[in-house]
Amino acid sequence: MFQALLQDVVESTEGALASLIMGLDGITVDSYTSGGEAPDVKTVGIELTVVVRAVTQAVSMLEVGLTEEIVLVADHLTTLIRIVNENYFVVVALAPGGNLGRARYFLRTRVPELVSELS
Repeated sequence: MFQALLQDVVESTEGALASLIMGLDGITVDSYTSGGEAPDVKTVGIELTVVVRAVTQAVSMLEVGLTEEIVLVADHLTTLIRIVNENYFVVVALAPGGNLGRARYFLRTRVPELVSELS
């Protein structure tokens, strides 16, 4: 189930290179890479656990609700992070100019499927 969803988001989104589901403990649940210029998405995910924890904590301290999404844009990689629940998040790595809007829509509509599987 996870592999199909991850592959679907990458294959259906222009410029998507890879995706993964990861626990906040840094353990990868599943991942999919399109090949070619894709980064080591597991390493990216491990490094992003620090970011997700920090942002989630800051949002909690500000008392503005739950963190839903984080986007990091760098020169050579755009990273979309969608929080699944308090223990898991999904990452989509995109090449510069990749269709971030499509990736955001896809994750927003498909993440609810993951909630029951990961709970």
